[in-house]
Amino acid sequence: MIQEGFVSLFPMDRLSVMGFIEPLKRLPSLLRIRGALFRHFLDNKFDLMVGIDSPDFNLGLEEKLRNKGIKTAHYVSPSVWAWRESRVKKVFRAVDLMLTLLPFEKAFYQQHNVPVVCVGHPLAEELPVKAGANKARQELGLTDGPVLTIMPGSRASEVKKLANLFLDVAERCKANIPEIQIIIPAATPERKYQLDQIVKKYPSLEVTLLDGRSLLAMAAADVVLLSSGTATLEAMLLKKPMVVSYRLGRLTYALVSRMLKVKYVALPNLLADELLVPEFLEGNTTLENISIEVMKFFNHPYLVNDLQKRFEEIHKTLRCGGSEMAAKALSDLIDAP
Repeated sequence: MIQEGFVSLFPMDRLSVMGFIEPLKRLPSLLRIRGALFRHFLDNKFDLMVGIDSPDFNLGLEEKLRNKGIKTAHYVSPSVWAWRESRVKKVFRAVDLMLTLLPFEKAFYQQHNVPVVCVGHPLAEELPVKAGANKARQELGLTDGPVLTIMPGSRASEVKKLANLFLDVAERCKANIPEIQIIIPAATPERKYQLDQIVKKYPSLEVTLLDGRSLLAMAAADVVLLSSGTATLEAMLLKKPMVVSYRLGRLTYALVSRMLKVKYVALPNLLADELLVPEFLEGNTTLENISIEVMKFFNHPYLVNDLQKRFEEIHKTLRCGGSEMAAKALSDLIDAP
């Protein structure tokens, strides 16, 4: 967005907190930022405010602005269909329009009388349904040998909880596949520094640490090992076999797991409504569990072929217009009386 000419009033990583405990530590800072943004939108008489994800931050801001006569939209639905369904009442009060990425979300909002348009995932429009030739390896200067891409998350807390474990898995894989190549895309310069310090503890691994370029890193991979989140959907659109893992911390997980209403957390599994890709949460996130599943994809090409066919089917359902559809819906909202 900055490259397109948007002005960033505050660094994005101030909002990059998850769970129950971490946000409390930053609450004063987050409230100051939200107050400043409220005054900025109000004083400059904006016609429309679009909150992108970060529902706990954005919905409160959207509701206050809507009450002042500014139209509001929210892009990327919060997981109200998965847990804390009561949040949909706040969505109803806060937004004039919800833009969803996933088709099943549209019906949920319609049931709760929230104006909604499913725009699908923008990458679903850009990427071919069938996996094509892999030019990403050429661009990254990789050989034709096996490639494992590791993505332990974009937040400092995620990297802290998962990076060492994922690199332990990489070591296990290298013991079985000596020629394996390891890639880690770092979401920000801060995460790159954090990852660089961790990677130094693994001298036996030759790791390529990238500045961003996560899509390129996934496109180059034979297998992707990653934390749960939007990246799982991107890996699916790239037709990459993946193993998904996440650690919230014992206390947060104990609270969240009791409120979850869905069987799966990885987006490919949610979209398929079945366990397409292995997912490991909290106590099940072990070196043994993850290593076995990663090696299965390296050792059994037929599993990869079957998975890619399923990914192609889901990809087609996510082609709902993407960014063009989102732009039209927002333009119509601005023009509406």
